Amino acid sequence: MSFGGRRAVPPNNSNAEENDLPTTELQGLVPRGFNPQDYLNVTTVHLFKESWDSNKVNHHTDRYDSNKLIVRRGQSFYIQIDFNRPYQPNRDFFRVEYAIGRYPMENKGTYIPVPVVSELPRGKWGAKVIMNEGRSVQLSIQSSPECIVGKFRMYVAIWTPYGVIRTRRDQETDTYILFNPWCEEDAVYLDDEKEREEYVLNDIGVIFYGDVSDIKSRSWSYGQFEDGILDACLYVMDKAQMDLSGRGNPIKVSRVGSAMINAKDDEGVLVGSWDNIYAYGVPPSAWTGSVDILLEYRSSENPVRYGQCWVFAGVFNTFLRCLGIPARVITNYFSAHDNNANLQMDIFLEEDGNVNSKLTKDSVWNYHCWNEAWMTRPDLPVGFGGWQAVDSTPQENSDGMYRCGPASVQAIKHGHVCFQFDAPFVFAEVNSDLIYITAKKDGTHVVEAVDTTHIGKLIVTKQIGGDGMMDITDTYKFQEGQEEERLALETALMYGAKKPLNTEGIVKPRSDVDMDFVVENAILGKDFQVTITFQNNSSNHYTITAYLSGNITFYTGVSKEEFKKETFDVTLEPLAFKREVVLIRAGEYMGQLLEQASLHFFVTARVNETKDVLAKQKSTVLTIPRIVIKVRGSKVVGSDMVVTVEFTNPLTEPLENVWIRLEGPGVIKPMRKMFSEIQPKSTVQWEEVFRPWVPGHRKLIASMTSDSLRHVYGELDLQIQRRPSV
Repeated sequence: MSFGGRRAVPPNNSNAEENDLPTTELQGLVPRGFNPQDYLNVTTVHLFKESWDSNKVNHHTDRYDSNKLIVRRGQSFYIQIDFNRPYQPNRDFFRVEYAIGRYPMENKGTYIPVPVVSELPRGKWGAKVIMNEGRSVQLSIQSSPECIVGKFRMYVAIWTPYGVIRTRRDQETDTYILFNPWCEEDAVYLDDEKEREEYVLNDIGVIFYGDVSDIKSRSWSYGQFEDGILDACLYVMDKAQMDLSGRGNPIKVSRVGSAMINAKDDEGVLVGSWDNIYAYGVPPSAWTGSVDILLEYRSSENPVRYGQCWVFAGVFNTFLRCLGIPARVITNYFSAHDNNANLQMDIFLEEDGNVNSKLTKDSVWNYHCWNEAWMTRPDLPVGFGGWQAVDSTPQENSDGMYRCGPASVQAIKHGHVCFQFDAPFVFAEVNSDLIYITAKKDGTHVVEAVDTTHIGKLIVTKQIGGDGMMDITDTYKFQEGQEEERLALETALMYGAKKPLNTEGIVKPRSDVDMDFVVENAILGKDFQVTITFQNNSSNHYTITAYLSGNITFYTGVSKEEFKKETFDVTLEPLAFKREVVLIRAGEYMGQLLEQASLHFFVTARVNETKDVLAKQKSTVLTIPRIVIKVRGSKVVGSDMVVTVEFTNPLTEPLENVWIRLEGPGVIKPMRKMFSEIQPKSTVQWEEVFRPWVPGHRKLIASMTSDSLRHVYGELDLQIQRRPSV
């Protein structure tokens, strides 16, 4: 097999594949009496890799459920080598070597000979003898802060006059090297300890969803320290055939991750499905965390079914935190999914005010989740490092693959959308204008209204050190109406973000009549009211024809089914206020419900005398009953506890094919149980015995899914005590 051209070496793009360094490299003629045993020989290598050893504690890797040595780059760690006789520095020469993948090469960073030096150099590999007693030598080894991230093989090489003698391959000495947010020279360095605790070491998160007027939250188990997850994350990069030499660069790693967490075009981790049909797979709302998904992907080597945006974001967050890149999940309420990449969401109306779904191509998602990863951006001008938006939900093609980012959040805020990667798309998600256009029967289009404040209404993430919500809208955009906000928009337009309509000044004069409506807080399975109000601000007498349309929508804003249609006439006296109430019955919406239980109302009214059209839309998310979790037994590491999961069917019909899932990182491995049906108003119970293995603040998280009801969650906070020392 020949490799032509400049590339004489085959690609080194798998951490799992390896070839061994030779145990002897002897040069020239070797005398007959040469015996390698006469020289220094290694008998054993100790890596101090228990979770209580200083290597793991100082490198913040003590929580990984792994018996291998895991260290962070740019920071020193300790090893001990036992020889067959005392080591004499003036006549014995040895060095430690690390290799990764196949065809290790020094210039690619895949073969690393570590010299023994008297002082460790800053920012470079080195080994320093810190103890030499009897036949044992202890070394402090420091890796480069730019080192490849992955699993390395370790060797000890000894010099003889006739060449090198090297230890054999030993899996026990394999060493994982990760990104290091604690190291100032590392590209992912984060200077705040509380932020590092949250964005690197917290294995439980909160993801916000629902609607801006009715924000819902659910816990998610990232589980980045669970057994097998680190190997699964390295496998994701292998599956992408990512060159090992690029795996020390967080820009490249996060971009590859954003492509690989979705299965479109690269056999990645998760298959997306938004059509409410989840045959042969798990409904997106049933997952309670990332562990099951990543372990199934690793063992089956096939994409896992199914995900939606918060599942992609949850799994991507596990991938980033596991490798040591600080990361968080964010939610953008009213997120523009802009199909023609202009800064404008065109909503076409019929002349009667109803939405024309054939012409309306853009959709506004009630919310959309993506991730932010923290890193420097040496490829961009100064000032654009820090949080970078990365999105693994398959929405748009970027350089031929479904991926998005990393895009500098700071660049998006200031409208500098010329900087890689995919900044115009993210800018549009948070900054587009909503344009209501009437498509007349004669083919002409009339702009009825422009809403510049609807999109990117609120951008949030979990607060540091708590389960509450932190508003980060101002990291993405200036306040609406500020001079800087207009300037950022103009900058984005200058850099090629498209805006076909100049919407300044084309808005029709304000109508004499104001219309608004409110949706009563609705509980799943109950009737509720929609109240529409009209205010006549003039001394004229008006008649109004109004139309209410209620739709079941996917959270992506795509309508599935109109379940309510009501037309009514209103007479308005001068300066009068009028209220209309429409009753929505449970039977009208229950049969069609989708898993997010999101209802969307569209009210349009035409003032007959002036031909003004008034349009307003609002969503509501039904309140869904919760799962109850209880525990009994002493909350101590290693002691048996019992968990009880309870759910009561709130509906008037039986629930069928019910699956309940339960997990809690460090407390209980992910598990599930099936109930063929739950009768109306009846309760099911499920008990399991478990033994927590991680102390501190923990959480149990449960979900319930069935044929007719989904998105049901429950959680319980636990404080697990350390095992008392004997």
